[in-house]
Amino acid sequence: MTEALARMLAGELPQWLPGQRWFAGKDRPVSAARAVRLVTLLAGEPRLEHALVEVVQDDRKSVYQMLLGSRETPPEHLSGVWVDADGRQWYEATADPELMAFLLDAIAAGQNAGPVSFHRESDVKLTEGLRGRAVTTEQSNTSLIYGKQYILKLFRRLATGPNPDLQIHRALHSVGCEHIAQPLGWIADDEGASPTLGMLQEFLSDAADGWAMATTSVRDLMAEADLHADEVGGDFAGEAHRLGAAVATVHADLARALGSRPVEPGEIEATVNAMHRRLDAVLEAVPSLAPQEKALREAFEEARGADGGVPIQHVHGDLHLGQVLRTVNGWVLIDFEGEPSAPVSERSAPRSPLRDVAGMLRSFDYAAHQLLVGQPEDHQLEVRAREWTSRNRSAFCDGYAEVSPNGDPREHEVLLRALELDKAVYEVFYEHANRPDWIQIPLASIARIAS
Repeated sequence: MTEALARMLAGELPQWLPGQRWFAGKDRPVSAARAVRLVTLLAGEPRLEHALVEVVQDDRKSVYQMLLGSRETPPEHLSGVWVDADGRQWYEATADPELMAFLLDAIAAGQNAGPVSFHRESDVKLTEGLRGRAVTTEQSNTSLIYGKQYILKLFRRLATGPNPDLQIHRALHSVGCEHIAQPLGWIADDEGASPTLGMLQEFLSDAADGWAMATTSVRDLMAEADLHADEVGGDFAGEAHRLGAAVATVHADLARALGSRPVEPGEIEATVNAMHRRLDAVLEAVPSLAPQEKALREAFEEARGADGGVPIQHVHGDLHLGQVLRTVNGWVLIDFEGEPSAPVSERSAPRSPLRDVAGMLRSFDYAAHQLLVGQPEDHQLEVRAREWTSRNRSAFCDGYAEVSPNGDPREHEVLLRALELDKAVYEVFYEHANRPDWIQIPLASIARIAS
């Protein structure tokens, strides 16, 4: 390990990390950060180091992945450059397209750099020599685009074992699923906890973001005071219907690839108990949720007596409009990592497909109300937002029901409602920690759904 680099990171990172989009610990200050391992990927000039950094925040410890570049003359567009004790200049290397070209070439060649290993799927041939451009809108991870062919996702906060995103994409590809981007390769850590460091996929250059499409539709509706949602040119219901069918197809393909099973005795009980525990934790952090506690607990308890719903299987785990892309061939689901705050053991476990349905239903509500954030109360706009939400939720469920072997998710109303409220409770905590101005969206939704 380069001692000068390690000391520099320990001094710079506690202040630098909280300002990064991908840093997950914005809810509390960084007490300390230290490099637990440095591996040289490229020696000489320029230089590329792979770092595992342990971040301490009170009693919480997390390990993050960083790539560090060094040049005699760093690129001008960099937001910050650090100088170590030996006088060498360092920077966060994902902003350096030339250095990021190394990662694609290493995957194509199946190289190793100490414990960091690069792998290519056996059925693909990759074009080498492409520069890697960082996607600035990414949040919990960092993605690099290579030409119009590939996208490499670098997982920032690392967890034990293979990442569910890689595992599920490979499983879906093995059964010919048409609603995912093809997995092409991955980067692994062969030491200790053996986390997945990165995943290379086909880049869908013609794709439109589901969230952007939905919010554009809402904006069109809000601008037409005399028209209903089904009369506006940007009506989204047809796409919502096709999206529902795509999600149901992915669920069926996942069951085919990885299996499914009936709900076992006690599992509904355990699910409800977990909902109460989450609510306990969020109430402690967000007192403004307290007026809804009684209604939430009643809804959760009602689900305790619900039937098993649908068979248990692997699912997306964090499905919303930002996790789907519309291509010329149809909808594609991305980012199968699961809920970011959940432990990897929970994210990798089989669960009810109704969780994904509940997540998408919540996302329609978000898309409809996001334009109202920070605006004066307007009853007419609130009515339009609810109308858009209702129309697209129904269309999504109709499309899902037409394809799913498990039928219409609305047939399991009590459990679906509890799952949707549980998701909204998670959203309250997320918005409290990251976007306080948005917290009214899940709080208002809870009040509506619970009543």
